Amino acid sequence: MATKDLVQTEFKADDFKFAYDRNAKLIDKTYNSTSYIKDVFSNFAKNKGALIGIVIIVIIVIMAIIGPYFNAHTYKSILIEQASLPPRIPLLENLGIFDGTRNGIDIYLKKGVSDIYYWFGSDTQGRDLFTRVWAGTRVSLIIAVSAVLIDIFIGMIYGLVSGYFGGKVDILMQRIAEILNGIPQLVIVTLLGLILPPGITSIIFALMITGWIGMSRIARAQVLKLKEQEYILASKTLGARDFAIIFKDILPNIFGQIIIMSMFSIPNAIFMEAYLSFVGLGVPAPLASLGSLISEGYKSITVMPYIILSPIIVLALLMLSFNLFADGLRDAFDPKMKQM
Repeated sequence: MATKDLVQTEFKADDFKFAYDRNAKLIDKTYNSTSYIKDVFSNFAKNKGALIGIVIIVIIVIMAIIGPYFNAHTYKSILIEQASLPPRIPLLENLGIFDGTRNGIDIYLKKGVSDIYYWFGSDTQGRDLFTRVWAGTRVSLIIAVSAVLIDIFIGMIYGLVSGYFGGKVDILMQRIAEILNGIPQLVIVTLLGLILPPGITSIIFALMITGWIGMSRIARAQVLKLKEQEYILASKTLGARDFAIIFKDILPNIFGQIIIMSMFSIPNAIFMEAYLSFVGLGVPAPLASLGSLISEGYKSITVMPYIILSPIIVLALLMLSFNLFADGLRDAFDPKMKQM
């Protein structure tokens, strides 16, 4: 290329400018420090699914407490003359829904009880389904709370001790857990039914025998991961006792995982109670539970589907909301778990 073909570029004084003013003072930004608990609440509040779940849980718990007192009926009061009534709700009946009709026939008028209302309808024995559904929800919530307490006081302690001491203690404790885990819960509840009267007591005892094993394994795995950390070795060097190290040094660092697993155990316990009640091994009549109500409604599902509809909806909402709540807690305590 010839020299005459080269284009000569001239630069002016204002063609280049500094990216920032050299004379300006550079000020570091400061951020307010937040505690771990505040971070957990902040992460939880950002999870819309978890918030919806906890709202549904609160509503169901409130209805389980006050719902059975909304009318004069009890979960076991029988009025044969008011049997098999479809749902009828004030105001909504004016819109053509929940108006007490079945196949175009006003069943309330036909039975001569046009001045009463059954919000969820009545069953084949004339019992108020609204009262029975919320009374049955109480049973499910009692089972859920029992499952959490059993997980924390049996499963957590068992796993902490097994993982911390290790060696022969760990081997023996894990073999015991494996033997208990190998026995189906259905068999345990059946055997307990021969000793104890069927009901909530038998189900809680079944949870006490095998329901805590999952929690113990989680607690043991967390202890095995933490017990060789420097701060644990420092506590041992300073002469701290073993149980002081377990409950003061290790437990606070795995409490988040413990709470998360406890929340995940609630839907499993509720489903187990519903299943046992469905097959006739749950709470005895006339006491209601969501499983027994579903079992009763299943017998007449083709003729009166409303009998099974309300307990199924409450059971589904209860299990779904606890799962959403547990997912929210997991993501709040450990945001990295959301990507796994």
